[in-house]
Amino acid sequence: MIGHLNLILRLTIWFLLTSDFSVANIIIGVSVALLLPGRQKAPESLKHWLRVLGEVLVAIPQAYLEAVEIIFRPHKHEDVIMERVKPQRTPGLVFLDIFLITFTPKTIVLKYHQDGWYEVHRITRRKNS
Repeated sequence: MIGHLNLILRLTIWFLLTSDFSVANIIIGVSVALLLPGRQKAPESLKHWLRVLGEVLVAIPQAYLEAVEIIFRPHKHEDVIMERVKPQRTPGLVFLDIFLITFTPKTIVLKYHQDGWYEVHRITRRKNS
């Protein structure tokens, strides 16, 4: 089951990057997803994967809303914050967390610290918001 989720994840990222659902692009995406090398097997919970897939579905409209907000209400302040990595994250789930944080226009992960922290740059409307 986890193998199928890895394939779905790879295809989802492919389609988010290409924004093209033509037959040729689907074939290329499936080929790339199948040809990418596997990673070391780590015990991953189906519950964690389903939660992350739900977060992906929420992040897409959130990204559009943030983009519109930035257009109409410019954000002139920025800061760097440290966010704690969620417990029991495998490398695949850490990658997804970084992808989701960076996918939204107001935030980007600058660095992943091996001791369990993400260094996140974000823009805000006010200094203390």
